[in-house]
Amino acid sequence: MVILVGGSSHVGKTLISNQLMLRHHIPYLSLDHLKMGFIRTKMTDLTVEDDYEMKYFMWPFVSELIKTVIENSQDIIIEGCYIPVEWQNTFDDRYLKDIRSLFIVMSESYLRGHLEDVIQHANEIEKRIDDEVDLERLIRCSHMIKEDCIEYDLPYLEIDQSFNLDEITNTVSRMLNLI
Repeated sequence: MVILVGGSSHVGKTLISNQLMLRHHIPYLSLDHLKMGFIRTKMTDLTVEDDYEMKYFMWPFVSELIKTVIENSQDIIIEGCYIPVEWQNTFDDRYLKDIRSLFIVMSESYLRGHLEDVIQHANEIEKRIDDEVDLERLIRCSHMIKEDCIEYDLPYLEIDQSFNLDEITNTVSRMLNLI
């Protein structure tokens, strides 16, 4: 089974995926690591600033990795903001039956009321370099991803009240039918 955990920047995708890995013993791959591999090997001229372009540059590689995992009856969690909402168009039914996805977003009220918490936890799993957080951009991105999930009929979890990692991991596990 392949689990895709997508969403906008700073919503806790990596932290939640790490918790899923620990609870369910499923390895995870951060697409941020893959992105840096492409950049550092100069396999692309894209930079860390080119998020939109990077998503569509990396996706053909990621989709073939997903097919290989499924063909080998293995499991993996793939997380990152580089999962396109139209990811399903890449696969036929023989693969789709083994892929589950969930996108994570934060409400505007949560972001406005908890920005310092979001910033404080930004380096919880991966170290961010020169990470300037733009509140209005975070709000726009979360809103756009939520709207895209509604349009593409994709499951999403909107963090609105509090970020209790244990409760969120339980909710995500249930939404992905892991428990």
